[in-house]
Amino acid sequence: MAFFRPRVSREAEVRYHADQEISKSFPELLEKARQAEQTVRDLRAGAADELELMAAGRAFDQALTEALRAAEAGQRATFGVKAYDDRIARRKAKATPAGAMWTSEVERLRTLREDNRMWGIPRVPRPVPATA
Repeated sequence: MAFFRPRVSREAEVRYHADQEISKSFPELLEKARQAEQTVRDLRAGAADELELMAAGRAFDQALTEALRAAEAGQRATFGVKAYDDRIARRKAKATPAGAMWTSEVERLRTLREDNRMWGIPRVPRPVPATA
């Protein structure tokens, strides 16, 4: 009696290996984001002008985005190659300790990035054009 075992697609295997490579850079990218956050905090404490704060806030946003992409890749790689094709396998993998850890890390980084986008990057007022 032969049992049918569906293989994963070639595309899923390629994406899985790519995500493994991307996730290796997560610790360095997270440290880069921490340094950018410290720069923003130092500028706020030093009462820097808005242009400096805006540049530092944008640099922090860029660092957070790169760290978030690496964390999402790590999350997908932790879920396993079957999770790329099967949503049930993806949900089961989220329930494992490693999957839950990556999921909470991704959510934490998303929240931090959105908070920075809403409140951390000052908006420089633009002059209103005069009407004739």
